[in-house]
Amino acid sequence: MEHCDGENQYMQPEDDWDRDMLLDPAWEKQQRKTFTAWCNSHLRKAGTQIENIEEDFRDGLKLMLLLEVISGERLAKPERGKMRVHKISNVNKALDFIASKGVKLVSIGAEEIVDGNAKMTLGMIWTIILRFAIQDISVEETSAKEGLLLWCQRKTAPYKNVNIQNFHISWKDGLGFCALIHRHRPELIDYGKLRKDDPMTNLNTAFDVAEKYLDIPKMLDAEDIVGTARPDEKAIMTYVSSFYHAFSGAQKAETAANRICKVLAVNQENEQLMEDYEKLASDLLEWIRRTIPWLENRLPENTMQAMQQKLEDFRDYRRLHKPPKVQEKCQLEINFNTLQTKLRLSNRPAFMPSEGRMVSDINNAWGNLEGAEKGYEEWLLNEIRRLERLDHLAEKFRQKAAIHEAWTEGKEELLQKRDYETASLSEIKALLKKHEAFESDLAAHQDRVEQIAAIAQELNELDYYDSPSVNARCQRICDQWDALGAMTMKRTEALQRTEKLLETIDQLYLEFAKRAAPFNNWMEGAMEDLQDTFIVHTIEEIQGLSTAHEQFKATLPEADKERQSILGIHNEIAKIVQTYHVNMAGTNPYTTINPQEINAKWDKVRQLVPQRDQALIEEHARQQNNERLRRQFATQANVIGPWIQNKMEEIGRISIEMHGTLEDQLTHLRQYEKSIINYKPKIDQLEGDHQLIQEALIFDNKHTNYTMEHIRVGWEQLLTTIARTINEIENQILTRDAKGISQDQLNEFRASFNHFDRDHSGTLGAEEFKACLISLGFDIANDAQGENEFSRIMSVVDPNRMGIVTFQAFIDFMSRETADTDTADQVMASFKVLAGDKNYILADELRRELPPDQADYCIARMAPYTGPDAVPGALDYMSFSTALYGESDL
Repeated sequence: MEHCDGENQYMQPEDDWDRDMLLDPAWEKQQRKTFTAWCNSHLRKAGTQIENIEEDFRDGLKLMLLLEVISGERLAKPERGKMRVHKISNVNKALDFIASKGVKLVSIGAEEIVDGNAKMTLGMIWTIILRFAIQDISVEETSAKEGLLLWCQRKTAPYKNVNIQNFHISWKDGLGFCALIHRHRPELIDYGKLRKDDPMTNLNTAFDVAEKYLDIPKMLDAEDIVGTARPDEKAIMTYVSSFYHAFSGAQKAETAANRICKVLAVNQENEQLMEDYEKLASDLLEWIRRTIPWLENRLPENTMQAMQQKLEDFRDYRRLHKPPKVQEKCQLEINFNTLQTKLRLSNRPAFMPSEGRMVSDINNAWGNLEGAEKGYEEWLLNEIRRLERLDHLAEKFRQKAAIHEAWTEGKEELLQKRDYETASLSEIKALLKKHEAFESDLAAHQDRVEQIAAIAQELNELDYYDSPSVNARCQRICDQWDALGAMTMKRTEALQRTEKLLETIDQLYLEFAKRAAPFNNWMEGAMEDLQDTFIVHTIEEIQGLSTAHEQFKATLPEADKERQSILGIHNEIAKIVQTYHVNMAGTNPYTTINPQEINAKWDKVRQLVPQRDQALIEEHARQQNNERLRRQFATQANVIGPWIQNKMEEIGRISIEMHGTLEDQLTHLRQYEKSIINYKPKIDQLEGDHQLIQEALIFDNKHTNYTMEHIRVGWEQLLTTIARTINEIENQILTRDAKGISQDQLNEFRASFNHFDRDHSGTLGAEEFKACLISLGFDIANDAQGENEFSRIMSVVDPNRMGIVTFQAFIDFMSRETADTDTADQVMASFKVLAGDKNYILADELRRELPPDQADYCIARMAPYTGPDAVPGALDYMSFSTALYGESDL
């Protein structure tokens, strides 16, 4: 026999009684015990009970009585006969009554109940329990089994060691039952002393307390649950439903109090967020105000060491001081957006920070800071290059000046001698030739003097700090050079006047002087070049110097031949003097250069060549290391730069596209955020490579277009973008949950928004927003009234008059337009529940139902009640809405 109602089939999957499941003896035992206890909890109201569930319901009398007790209705008059037909008639009346309640009975017939079929009897009782104890349970738009499970999860959520996911193994440790009791009657159980590894004690405690204090009969023994791998789901559901019905009486008062607490908590939290924003904004602006003058200070230092210290201080600012402020700025924007969202959800006016502390003010100040920062770094690097160039030029000036001064030493005295007045003809000739050699030498030094003057001029143009001493030394050299020129001309005129008086001259001395002087100059030039400092920045430059040096070494054999030839002239002079006994006083009258000096300078040149070789080798190694640093930095930068750009584009797509629920999008974004944060060591590694490059004074890198500044800015923008996007999704979830917007509605809003967001900027212009509203069914006519209505809407979604509408503002507006109830109405309804049938509420009632700080918050904003039924301490709770929301919301 089958009873069914075609119009309302209740919980059809549960109606199909699983016959095979009942074959499990442990589950059948648990069901017998639980169902028997459940039936007796109702039958005892009629003064009776059952002992054996399949035997005591066979005649149908107690079954009909049970249905009358739990339904509160009268069934048809039962048959009192003892015959089988009478029993079947009574059971059929009971089954017909169950079917009349919209319950579909599958494979359960009266004959099987009368015959004492245990499986069918238990299936029938389970159907009755489902219909009369579980069906009407409703929690947050879910009902029956799902509603009961959600109720259990909500009630046990604060207990970290309880995780209710089903109606079988989630209850084995007994903590779920204890948590339900403790949540509603904390004085009955000392929950802190319970242990998860002692399920027997937990279950017995819960069952004994429920039976003694909550009038819930003991439906199972602890051994039944602990001794079974998977307790019977129906037995557990039956037992748990008794707890639900026992505690549901206190639900309404708790809900009312919770609403008030929620609103008060939101208001207090909003006020705290406002204070936190003001303080954080003030501190950040003050830090920016102090930092910008330091970055704008362009007072140069005189030494490379001082400038290097400034660069190190700037690096510390970049690494240590600025990153926390970047985080503070991002957190400030997140807090501001969250606060504005919460205020809109609470129908509170938008938060307007103090003058000068708007987000735009902070962004402007931050922009000024970054502008000063960029200019400061460029100035530092340029100043270091300038000082490096100055040090090189100053050293070069000193070397050339020292060589020139050494050369000019004694020259004025030589030119001022009047030895030609008493000299013989041969001596006069010698003096004349010697003077010609000097003029040749003087001309050869002209280039060096011009170089010295040019270097001094460049030092002046580069604002060298010791320019006065350089200028003074250069002036002395130039003055001396002019004097030498004048004296040389004067001596030449004197020698030429006496030349006619002289007849002979030793041509060998003359030849020696003429060849020794340029060779000496060549050696001095070679020594000067070999000792000259050099500065290069690339491998190619050092290779060029090495090539030039090798070319110079290739000329040494020819120079040695010239030296030996000059020394041969001197030897020939000595031989002639010795042979002819010429009285030449043992000196060359034409030059001061002697063989010993030539040999000494030649030895010096040979000594400087390997030193120059070593210096070039070391510089070549340094340039190779610099090239390695360039390639090392470029390899990472060429990966990190595109990676940051790709992440920025992916985040933009995630925030625009509609894949899954908001929670799915939030989870996806947080995974992105985690992957981005995990990428930070690579940024730090790149910073380390960049520091090595700066310490090596490398100023260019042809292997990459990315600079460290590009990477830093991109990284900071990436962190800020992912944080802002996550915050937007969180605010959308807040709006959805607060206003009851469905996922389909959110998808529709996002699709409409994306359709009119032509440039994919994440915002809509005024005209785009207007077209979007019209597409959603808003009646905005092209007349004065329509423009006024649209202006009102824009003042809601764009209170700062930026000319754009974000998606968060859009869904806030749509949620307000589609909301069923207002927060103010909910709060007043909650106050009405607490007040009962009175027109006022007492302060003691508030302090009893609300936490102390929130109760005081309400009392401070309520006016005394002055109605005709007023009593001492009565408060007008209507005044709370006026104080919090204004007259327009009452």
